[in-house]
Amino acid sequence: MNIFMRTPEFDRWLKRLKELSIKARVLVRIRAAETGNFGDCESVGDGVFEMRIHAGAGCRIYYFRQGKVVYVLLYGGDKSSQKKDIQAAKAIKKRLEEES
Repeated sequence: MNIFMRTPEFDRWLKRLKELSIKARVLVRIRAAETGNFGDCESVGDGVFEMRIHAGAGCRIYYFRQGKVVYVLLYGGDKSSQKKDIQAAKAIKKRLEEES
């Protein structure tokens, strides 16, 4: 079983999602990843991965792996803000690594 930790930035993004059906799909997708079913994911560089959720405007979750079964949810966004969201996720990861 995988363990997912969430950053405050991720929690703020999730809270700002207005459409309940999209928020539900995000939470279901995280639950599936906890059991090993990550679905549509790919590396975006610097150890950060993008989990794509085909809902709304193309929802994305950015995360990285820390150890064997711990994953840190960094940030979220959609297709329209993808480049900015990836940069933000990488910056959050870097900050977390510097703090530890």
